[in-house]
Amino acid sequence: MWHRERPAGHARSWRTLLPERPSRADSALAVRGAVRVTVAAVAGFYPAIHLLDRPVLALYTLFVPVAFGLLSPLPGAGRRRAGTVLRAVPAAAALITLGTYLAAATWSAALGMLLVGFVLVVGASLGPRAAGVVPALQLCYILACFPPYAPGTLPDRLAGLAVGATATVLCERLLPEPEQPSYRSRVADGLELAAGAVRRLLRGGTDGRETAERLRAAGRELRLSRTAPGIRPTGAGARDRALAQAGYATRRFLDLLAVLAPLLRPPVDLPSATLLRGLAAACADEASALRGSRPAPGFERIEAMIERYAAVRGVPPDLRGDPHPLLRRQSTLLAAAVSAVTVSAAVALTAGRRRPTTGLPVEQFWYAGASTPRLWWVRIADHLTPRSVVFQNAVRTASGLALARLVAGSLDLSHGFWVLLGMLTLGRTTAGATWSAVRSATAGTLVGSLAAGVLLVSAGDATEVYAALLVPMMLVAFSAGPVGGPAWGQGLFTLVVSTAFAQIAPVTWQLAEARIVDVLTGSVIGLVCGVLAWPAGARGEMRRGAAGLLRATAPLIRVTVERAATGRSALTARADAAAALRRALLDWRIAHAAYAQLRTEPPPRRPVDSGPDWLAALNFGSRVLTGTSWLPWSEGSAWPSDAVSWAREATEGVVSATLRAAAFPADGVTVRPPPLPPGILTRLPAPSVSHLVDVEVWLHALASDLAAVGPGGTVEGGLW
Repeated sequence: MWHRERPAGHARSWRTLLPERPSRADSALAVRGAVRVTVAAVAGFYPAIHLLDRPVLALYTLFVPVAFGLLSPLPGAGRRRAGTVLRAVPAAAALITLGTYLAAATWSAALGMLLVGFVLVVGASLGPRAAGVVPALQLCYILACFPPYAPGTLPDRLAGLAVGATATVLCERLLPEPEQPSYRSRVADGLELAAGAVRRLLRGGTDGRETAERLRAAGRELRLSRTAPGIRPTGAGARDRALAQAGYATRRFLDLLAVLAPLLRPPVDLPSATLLRGLAAACADEASALRGSRPAPGFERIEAMIERYAAVRGVPPDLRGDPHPLLRRQSTLLAAAVSAVTVSAAVALTAGRRRPTTGLPVEQFWYAGASTPRLWWVRIADHLTPRSVVFQNAVRTASGLALARLVAGSLDLSHGFWVLLGMLTLGRTTAGATWSAVRSATAGTLVGSLAAGVLLVSAGDATEVYAALLVPMMLVAFSAGPVGGPAWGQGLFTLVVSTAFAQIAPVTWQLAEARIVDVLTGSVIGLVCGVLAWPAGARGEMRRGAAGLLRATAPLIRVTVERAATGRSALTARADAAAALRRALLDWRIAHAAYAQLRTEPPPRRPVDSGPDWLAALNFGSRVLTGTSWLPWSEGSAWPSDAVSWAREATEGVVSATLRAAAFPADGVTVRPPPLPPGILTRLPAPSVSHLVDVEVWLHALASDLAAVGPGGTVEGGLW
């Protein structure tokens, strides 16, 4: 019932039925959660069944805390989890009411299950809170849509929901989960580290390479894959979007500082030193804003510093030797400063200040002035395509639940609710992972059913025995199940439901038999859906999504460089690139969703370094989108013909390599932009020579990302 997915190539032996040795922290969290759920469940169950003799009320008071407290990965701790449950109660009541009336016929209950399942899974993409309560809401409809058709019991069902939810909220407040560091604090930590590193580098006496490694390590900590799901800023609202964008930009900023760190040896040229000091001060202020100790400063200050730097940077008259290294260092610093602008604007939006974003590319902060309902619709509309893994999961889950309800109703299976519960808890995003879970769960259910049969035969009708055993069994099951895998979860849960149902109505050993049949039926249905509906999970979609992203960003590279080289107006260039930019942004979001799911699936049997580096593909797309926004500093100042010819030749090489990389050839893709024309840096005027090097640095960075996309490729930095 609860699981921790194992790698697909895990050894096939009896040892797979044993739980992996959990850490002490995992065990402590599981025990704490078991206590909360058990107390909340029995607080309403015992009075309802033994004092009031109302079995329907007792059933709902028992299963609602299990649904919200155990089956649902509620985000946060304490007050936040309790608030999530309270907000979900109206939706749960509506689904219980809908299920109660649709239970009149099998076909109506199955159609309702199809609709409810699809809507809930798509709605889970709105954020961690929505995703956290989806299993509980599904369970509310599932429990209510099964026979007997008894609309007269609806008051008891809703009362059971109210009692169970209230007990869950109280237990979440009295026995809260330990608080975890928020993503805001992680971003603030990274900004504080950057501020301190810059100041130390300017003073001298510090190892630049060691500083670079610390900066890269801090950037890696901002990956969402290293953040607990409940605290990831994945919501559709403006603040979550802004916080996520602040994390992306902070990581790019840290990675660019890591590139600069070994090159910054005193004395640093005055314009660069001035900009670096300003960036250090801005980073410290933004970190304080994220921690709530001061208002968000906004991005205008950094923009002003960048404008001054762009106007005065260049080759000093007294420089002897090759100016190229200095220009490349300045270009990298400028890119870092532009990332800092994005960080500052995103931090301001995270703090709730909907200040104008004049001067920033509208594509970066398109959500700043949008209403929350519009942002919800945009998130859902993004996934209403067969290319989206969210859509695929919704179709797979909804069709599986509807088929399970149809089978359970048509065959008149006893306790058919367990058929849907088995399909819901054992279904995975890949056919291989589903088979692994089903195999383990089947063995656990068989063992648990045998033990339950022995218990039911031995205790007979002695309800006081079942009442005495329920609490310790729940504590053991809810402690061991989450860390032990499907076998232990299903086996122990079988004992729990047998002990509980024996108090609700007279039962025999055949209850254990019905449990085996129902779980096997649900498992088979889940396995069939896993085989027929996108059996590869996110892996197949990841390839398509990354290929689409590469193809969509290729035209943007050409447009961006052409605008920088010829000085075309931003308005004209954006009009030409608008359609390509919208397509690239949509493809980036779809590819990101596929990658996020891919990180939750078991790895393939073959070594993970034998295939494409999807993270490098996402990093490439992000670099193109960022460069499209900030690169053309030379608008209105056309380059000489040989510089324009070089830019077009280098661009076409990168664009053609990008299109080749979209096929993910086995030997990867390598592209080397041609060197700058001889003497060009001494013949161009001061502003244009810096702009030319900006383009050169950007194209070389894109070429490096493309090389890393190939099998076995690596790239430092990245998006997640």
